[in-house]
Amino acid sequence: MSSTPVRRFGMAARLVPEKRAEYLELHAAVWPHVEEMNTRCGIRNFTIFVLDDVILGYYEYVGDDYESDQAIMAQDPICQQWWSYTAPCQLPLRSGSPSPNWEQFAEVWHQD
Repeated sequence: MSSTPVRRFGMAARLVPEKRAEYLELHAAVWPHVEEMNTRCGIRNFTIFVLDDVILGYYEYVGDDYESDQAIMAQDPICQQWWSYTAPCQLPLRSGSPSPNWEQFAEVWHQD
């Protein structure tokens, strides 16, 4: 990894009410391979918060080529399988959003 500045990502989605418990159970024991792929693809400090049916995600990207790293992760069969379980639990934050689930926030302020 180079000295490329850290990029921070914030995102939010809603949980499908009848799948809330399933989603939380999945994240109580995230598959080690998924965590390893996050790390290998430059993602660190990945955190998901929950409040009622809203989930808020945050992570930092410390790699050199975000799009390439995202493509590598998207092609990984184990990550694809993980997402096949988690995606049906999620809805976009806003009704009518074109996003299938997570909606990205724009960063407006940060303090180290």
